[in-house]
Amino acid sequence: MTTPVCTSASNAMTRPSPYPSFTSYVRARQPVLLRTARSLTANPSDAEDLLQTALTKTYVAWERIEDHRALDGYVRRALLNTRTSQWRKRKVDEYVCDELPEPEPQSGAEDPAERQALRDAMWRAIMKLPARQRAMVVLRYYEDLSEAQTAAVLGVSVGTVKSAVSRALGKLREDSELGLVR
Repeated sequence: MTTPVCTSASNAMTRPSPYPSFTSYVRARQPVLLRTARSLTANPSDAEDLLQTALTKTYVAWERIEDHRALDGYVRRALLNTRTSQWRKRKVDEYVCDELPEPEPQSGAEDPAERQALRDAMWRAIMKLPARQRAMVVLRYYEDLSEAQTAAVLGVSVGTVKSAVSRALGKLREDSELGLVR
């Protein structure tokens, strides 16, 4: 059996969190918050670092947060503030060179410009939907809420959510700008 080099770190791994509600919050909301972080950065690794920093700030302020129902908003604001601070602190080095360094195209990799164009087209198509359908699609697929949670947020029945989302997805499939018609 090996002895851990850093005993304080190994003890920290086995110690229970002083804020179990924080731990359960992070487990439940991490995928949604990570998507938000990814929308703020171009690199998935940077998004993970950004989320980790924002969650650290939230953990430090956990006792001061009065309304735990508004945690998503608090973390999103921490994400945005952290990203803005990173952007302001960045060091820009410019080097003169004869040729622009272009990365080698990766085989099988999707073109980032095409991916962004598809994302933009998707948002334009979503904006064409009626407000109620748009709200349901955003809550279901961008905020990752279940049908029951979406129904509760909007004050409608689960069946209404199912049928409205189905109609909205049908309209999105038929949108010529998306080119999803099969």
